[in-house]
Amino acid sequence: MSEQRKAKRAPIDIYLNKYMGGVPYLTRASDISQEGLSLAQLIEPQHHARRVGLQFQLPGSEEVIYAEGEVVREWAELDLARREHSGIRFTLLTERHRRMIDAYVSKNAQGN
Repeated sequence: MSEQRKAKRAPIDIYLNKYMGGVPYLTRASDISQEGLSLAQLIEPQHHARRVGLQFQLPGSEEVIYAEGEVVREWAELDLARREHSGIRFTLLTERHRRMIDAYVSKNAQGN
């Protein structure tokens, strides 16, 4: 698999709400960048929604971040669990939340 992401990213291990059609589904993030998140699907229905709502907290912060995003990539790990993943690009994020994410990524980026 070729590396398509250009933005610096940081590992993250958090659970968050991913809203599809106004319904929240629990999902788990594995990395974050200034542009978006990589998510592992836990329990959610088959869907074709490209636009999703996101609600999460960065580690060490009590502030809830609300964002909207677009599914830009989907893949499955071919292990026994056959976990499905998606790449979400932020499409709507307040400036304050963008700065919080930027600070988190700068502090925790791989290779630092």
